[in-house]
Amino acid sequence: MIAVPGLLLLSPLLTLIALLVRWRLGPPVIFRHQRPGLQGKPFWLYKFRTMREMRDPEGHLLPDDVRLTSFGHFLRSFSLDELPELVNVVRGEMSLVGP
Repeated sequence: MIAVPGLLLLSPLLTLIALLVRWRLGPPVIFRHQRPGLQGKPFWLYKFRTMREMRDPEGHLLPDDVRLTSFGHFLRSFSLDELPELVNVVRGEMSLVGP
């Protein structure tokens, strides 16, 4: 199981990114989205938040390209926003490679 050592080794980076997300975007730091897992069983996928919560006057979310911050773009460029998915791997909800 490589995810547990990965989480331990990356914990300083995860902490730094979490603090920066909190400082740049405010809470919540983690974005979660329900996804279908093995045999269609749903699970919560975790990522660092990269977009602002911005809505139009009618209350609809603005397009992603408007809400994505420069810091969020940086995180996505290097897939750093996906590091919290290691928690999903440890919990057995995802694998590191493949479906």
